[in-house]
Amino acid sequence: MQLSMINDGARSKRCPGMNSDLNFYTIFDEYHPKIIRYLSRIVGRVDAEDLTQEVFDKIHRGLDRFQGRSSLSTWIYRIATNTAIDRSRSVAYKYESTHDAFEDEASHQSSDPTASETAPVTDQLVIRKEMSDCVNEFIDNLPPHYRTVIVLSELEGFTNKEVAHIVSISLDNVKIRLHRARTKLKKALLEGCYFYYTAGNTLACDRKQVQILPTTPE
Repeated sequence: MQLSMINDGARSKRCPGMNSDLNFYTIFDEYHPKIIRYLSRIVGRVDAEDLTQEVFDKIHRGLDRFQGRSSLSTWIYRIATNTAIDRSRSVAYKYESTHDAFEDEASHQSSDPTASETAPVTDQLVIRKEMSDCVNEFIDNLPPHYRTVIVLSELEGFTNKEVAHIVSISLDNVKIRLHRARTKLKKALLEGCYFYYTAGNTLACDRKQVQILPTTPE
């Protein structure tokens, strides 16, 4: 989204009851990279570009009506989520599977403080990147309603209560949906990957080979 496209009135537009220094440009600078990353995980990178512009247009137009009954971040992510849902319901919508990789924070702590030095840092980064891509692929394959709560909870760091507000369902339903999403993700990962620790105690994975049985001649 080009800031030059927004009129100068945005510079003075502020959130009622909030810090007087918090205007649209402040919000844009802080949340634009977060929202485009989030939407890339939900709808794919190609659609995320256009959707992010649409989201910030809605934020700009709705900022005067924001009453602060929820946090600014949950309000923004709710707009982003609803915008993504609207797009997914469009007849012309086609899901793009290209997603930004996220860094998996899982690590294994060794009792030997020097163990992590046995593998070059560059090798560890490559392994972590491959791990991230692998896990991301399985997250991508979750049904949309499961994928959304997993991304909001595990990757964006929202509490269950905040997720409930963002996706407009009850707290109990969020807990149920997250439990089912995690169960499906764990099952898919165990069926599709071998997990192991490298010599440098870095968690890594290899994809399991799909065995194709030969056809029996008639």
